[in-house]
Amino acid sequence: MKNIIQLLSRIAFYPLPLRVHFFKTLLKINKWLPYSTRLEFDALVRPNYGFCIYNAAQLAKSLGLKRISIIEFGVAGGNGLVNLEQHAEEISKALDIEFEIYGFDMGSGLPNPMGFRDMPYMWAEGFYKMDLNLLKSRLKFSKLIIGNVKKTCTTFFEDYTPAPIGCAMFDLDYYSSTIDSFNIFNADETNYLPRIYCYFDDIAGSALRAMNNHVGVLRAIEEFNETNSSKKIARIEGLSTSRKIKSTWNNHIYVVHDFEHAEYETFIGNSHQSLDLI
Repeated sequence: MKNIIQLLSRIAFYPLPLRVHFFKTLLKINKWLPYSTRLEFDALVRPNYGFCIYNAAQLAKSLGLKRISIIEFGVAGGNGLVNLEQHAEEISKALDIEFEIYGFDMGSGLPNPMGFRDMPYMWAEGFYKMDLNLLKSRLKFSKLIIGNVKKTCTTFFEDYTPAPIGCAMFDLDYYSSTIDSFNIFNADETNYLPRIYCYFDDIAGSALRAMNNHVGVLRAIEEFNETNSSKKIARIEGLSTSRKIKSTWNNHIYVVHDFEHAEYETFIGNSHQSLDLI
């Protein structure tokens, strides 16, 4: 009975018409179609990840770069990291660009919450523990960075000498872990693109989560913006209006802007635009 109710509720309340859902499914299983086409119609697993990687790759190519890094903060079981590799392999072929992928995680699950901003009424120590050996057996080329991000972010560039960071996925749950992870943006500008595409997972949720700008990830973003004059983390406003398929993940896409980056003002638009008189 439960399965029947779930099926009926999907049919009745699915945010997109069934014909659109069918079309997306059809595109998803036809991988011979260009990646950009499937991305445009959300016909991918985790299109939010694909969006960030694809746009970062396009920006990198416009700036003459051949290789960039992808970061995932909060690996947990590893499904996201495996998915990142799948997107990266397809985009690499489509745009002729190479990727490095790094996954940051404690490995042992969430640490103790550090106060009310970590929303201890929703998260607890030990959540999302990783099976390290199993995940390593599934990964093709990603590198796992195990430890507290407060430390691993400060030594990351020295330890790994990564390609410039083009995009980052954040799923650390806590305010404290997220604000610590932002230290990765304090390195020399050669270590990242002038605009870094980001996906933030924990900025919306149920009524019980009661997300707001005073706790959790949203508080970390606000604090970063309050304490940095030339770097800001900002949502891409109106993103859903440019998408063929509107989705809730559109509101989770942000960009780290480094206004003083040497390449920030480099023109990357069309070479010539005009509006002729009709």
